[in-house]
Amino acid sequence: MPRILAHRGFALDAPENTLASFDAAVRLGVLYIETDVHASSDGVAMIAHDPRLNRVAGVDVEVSNLTTEELQKIDLGEGHRMPTLLEALLAFPQARFNIDIKSPRAGAAVARAVLESEATDRVLITSFSSRRRAEAVNLLPRVASSASASRFVLILALAKLGLLGLVPGLVGGVDAVQVPSRHGRLTIATDRVVRALHRRGVEMHIWTVNDPVEMRRLLELGVDGIVTDRPDLALELVRRIRSPDEAQPRA
Repeated sequence: MPRILAHRGFALDAPENTLASFDAAVRLGVLYIETDVHASSDGVAMIAHDPRLNRVAGVDVEVSNLTTEELQKIDLGEGHRMPTLLEALLAFPQARFNIDIKSPRAGAAVARAVLESEATDRVLITSFSSRRRAEAVNLLPRVASSASASRFVLILALAKLGLLGLVPGLVGGVDAVQVPSRHGRLTIATDRVVRALHRRGVEMHIWTVNDPVEMRRLLELGVDGIVTDRPDLALELVRRIRSPDEAQPRA
């Protein structure tokens, strides 16, 4: 603790969600990689955040409409290609992957990749969709997972009211909640919410935080994980917090 999750890898000098961005994160010393998965037309779990490739490749096509082979021919920049989830899990056997299931057919594809790579004990499954999350979790016994969006709304409401303990089944099978610090005028990450989740054995991870001042505030609040595009800044902050004397100028 705390868990620093590299958001789509470390993409300052490499395209996001590529083996190069994951490698950059691992070389920093990051243990946790946050990534996203869609399913190709042939049912393979492909690492990509957007359903279409306009933003990352300038190609107006949906990931789900192309085969794995077709997707891996597309240049994401400087010759980098879209990896499969299986490739990523095998390439970084010591890393832990936070996998956000983005498309309707991706749940089963994610489960197959995790099982084939024997990575069940080093992944966390998440999705805004309860159905997609459940599809993968049901195929991966004892896998860690975070709450879907609809479930967390109920968890948050009860936590803010101090009533989460009255409905223990609501957090059953949930290891973490992953949310923004705020949503509009609503502050999600509060001391009361963090303490309520911790009493139920549930971690709180906040996304996406790139400001070290905000990172420090959240860590002091007690959140368990920071999802960030700047894992370099986050790791340095954690180092300073753990060893404050090292950050002081010497006489």
